[in-house]
Amino acid sequence: MTDIERETLARVEVLSDLEEVVHELMVVHEAKRILWFPSELLAPEPGTDPAEYVRILKERAKGISLPARVALALNLLTEEGLPHFHRLLAVYLGGDTFWSKWTNLWTAEEDRHGAVLHDYARDSSVLNNPILERMQFEYLKAGFEPSWDKDPYRVFVYTTLQERATQVSHANTGKLASEYEPLIGEVLSNVAKEEARHYTFYRTIFKEVLKRDPNRGLLSAVEIMPAIDMPGINMPGFREMADVVRRAGIYGPRDYLKIVEEQIRFWAIDALEGLNEAGKKAQEKIMGIPARLERVADAMESRTRAKTFTFAVAFEKEFSME
Repeated sequence: MTDIERETLARVEVLSDLEEVVHELMVVHEAKRILWFPSELLAPEPGTDPAEYVRILKERAKGISLPARVALALNLLTEEGLPHFHRLLAVYLGGDTFWSKWTNLWTAEEDRHGAVLHDYARDSSVLNNPILERMQFEYLKAGFEPSWDKDPYRVFVYTTLQERATQVSHANTGKLASEYEPLIGEVLSNVAKEEARHYTFYRTIFKEVLKRDPNRGLLSAVEIMPAIDMPGINMPGFREMADVVRRAGIYGPRDYLKIVEEQIRFWAIDALEGLNEAGKKAQEKIMGIPARLERVADAMESRTRAKTFTFAVAFEKEFSME
């Protein structure tokens, strides 16, 4: 058996020990969740003529700004991709266990996120839907292969950071877009709340990992926390869209900095004891990540200049941002 195989086996044994924790967290998760479906969130009031409802929705949606539309497209495509990447979690957390039950539940919940946003985009005509569908096709075809190196602990660190980032992005997009069109604010609020519950699950699991296996846990965390590629990284036009989202104050490097600081506090990284030499080095590196992220944010902001954007998915309309 190679060293990598031994390390993987040690981590898998911890996952097995955590099964009861997963079960307990799932019970709490489902007890707190209010299950909704796209047709419910997007339904007109009883007695309302459906055609008139859609006409009014389209009229209101005309007021949604171009940066908010770009953010909505980015969020929508990201959400539509996540259930299709179920296999990633299944590979690391597979088997007939509570882990697989959680992965299936997560997939079912995520699937509704993309569906409700796509249905909203269709009904409101806020985006160029044929272009949107082509982008989704190219995104799914490109796939998503994060560098987790057969390490299930990295999965928990990544999903903690990613779910929190997604929550922030949805919530802030909703605030920006709902200034003119309140329904999208309600939709994104529901999606963000569910992302928050997924975030709670994953970060709690990793806290339990650190209790049982702090040295390996820190070695995994230090590989992921300095920077993460969001699942949409292979999406056509992702970096330009992400630049718009950052400039609009929806999500950017300073938000990621806050997220990392939150996890360092929640996981009590600085207080972990009984570490070996490698664990101590990883602990020290993690504690230094916020300062590096601060420098990255400062540098990006200092280099930012006014820029003009156009996106086919936003009807090729030109707009400028500082």
